[in-house]
Amino acid sequence: MIISLALYFIVMLGIGLYAYKQSTSDISGYMLGGRNLAPSVAALSAGASDMSGWLLMGLPGAMYLFGLSKVWIAIGLVLGAWANYFLVAPRLRVYTEKANDSITIPDYFANRFADNRNILRVISAIVIIVFFTLYTSSGVVAGGKLFENSFSMSYEMGLYVTTGVVVLYTLFGGFLAVSLTDFVQGCIMFISLIAVPLVTFTMLDQPVLDTLANASYDLLLSSPKESEVHSLNMLDWFAGGSTIAIISALAWGLGYFGQPHIIVRFMSVRSVKDIPTMRRIGMSWMTLSAIGAVLTGLFGAAYILENQMPIADKETIFLVLSELVFNPLIAGFLLAAILAAIMSTISSQLLVCSSSLTEDFYKIYLHREASQKELVLVGRLSVVMVAVFAIYLAYDRDSSILDLVSNAWAGFGAAFGPLILFSLYWKRMNLPGAISGMVVGAVTVLVWIYAPLTLNGEKLSAVIYEIIPGFILSSIAIVVVSLLTAKPQQQITALFDEVESSL
Repeated sequence: MIISLALYFIVMLGIGLYAYKQSTSDISGYMLGGRNLAPSVAALSAGASDMSGWLLMGLPGAMYLFGLSKVWIAIGLVLGAWANYFLVAPRLRVYTEKANDSITIPDYFANRFADNRNILRVISAIVIIVFFTLYTSSGVVAGGKLFENSFSMSYEMGLYVTTGVVVLYTLFGGFLAVSLTDFVQGCIMFISLIAVPLVTFTMLDQPVLDTLANASYDLLLSSPKESEVHSLNMLDWFAGGSTIAIISALAWGLGYFGQPHIIVRFMSVRSVKDIPTMRRIGMSWMTLSAIGAVLTGLFGAAYILENQMPIADKETIFLVLSELVFNPLIAGFLLAAILAAIMSTISSQLLVCSSSLTEDFYKIYLHREASQKELVLVGRLSVVMVAVFAIYLAYDRDSSILDLVSNAWAGFGAAFGPLILFSLYWKRMNLPGAISGMVVGAVTVLVWIYAPLTLNGEKLSAVIYEIIPGFILSSIAIVVVSLLTAKPQQQITALFDEVESSL
């Protein structure tokens, strides 16, 4: 297994070196790959940076413990990704290029609404840095768990190894390195998510449906919590779930419209004409990968129940199966798949945070006349700074990967999702409306998660997923404030009309 991972590390660093020589001479090349990605690379890069360690650890873990009642998350995400390709991808690719060649999402917002005082740019950059640092820490946690469970390494050392390799190739290769490594990592993840459930299924002696229909949770975890000790039909899509719970799970799909590390791939593809090809490749990859993750959790539960060998952490079921049903060489490849999922997302998030710190803080407030070489250097230093803070947050060993991702996903979805959609489709939207929508969305999510408020004795986030109230209130704020304030300037509406005519 160590040999397989060593080879994987060498390949990733080699790609980083190649990208360093190809596209890091200016800030546009470092942050956006020169808007010249092939649709296949852009599609798998979007998918791999989206489907982080949660796809191979968080989602299979949820399926392992709760069965098909958690499949609504996967369904919501697939539908959301499909809508994102149709509603956001073509218009954002055209708009960001025509809006003064915007290379970051805050840059696009500032140019779209003529934000000369940079209020919107700064607020959006703060939202990105806050939520992405939290999001990045979820990937670091997954890396720590991987090395702790599979290589007898301390959890803390696993954090440093995972982050160290990602930082190296991101630091030097920039967006091109991240995208090319994402492409390779996406291929590895795809193969693994097909192989693990398929081979596990062939290893089962009893009919898998009978086993899962009479599952006992206290046999799935070696040290179950009191709330987890009960029996349930794991094939029941509606088990223990109210209508609100199902809606909350499906609402994960709303988050896609506001994820900077995903929609930036739409900005980087070489032409708007490549979007349909990108969509077909991306959605095929995502759909089959999501099905593989769901089946990994279900078949893994059947395997554990059949062999009476409970595990301590439900989110390690992919790791456990990899080591139990495959020989060490193949198991090493499968573990590399988890590392690929983790690294692809961490690298994308580090780069987006770095771009915001560089373009939206340093260049605007510290050195407006900074050279391209200086901006690239600042971008690299920002990568290191964000990575260090993410490691600090990840030191909590009990952190749940899915919970961390859930919070950050909701934050971006509510703060940026409505703003992106309205900015692309509603000419009447203005700067005050944009600012109001972003602030209301972000604050609503934070209040929903952290405020000491309860409903029928439960925290608000346990009643309904925070992205729903955040998305709704943000949309209302955008419409109401835009209509109550002055119409956009003529130059803004002219730009909108120019984009419309070119689509």
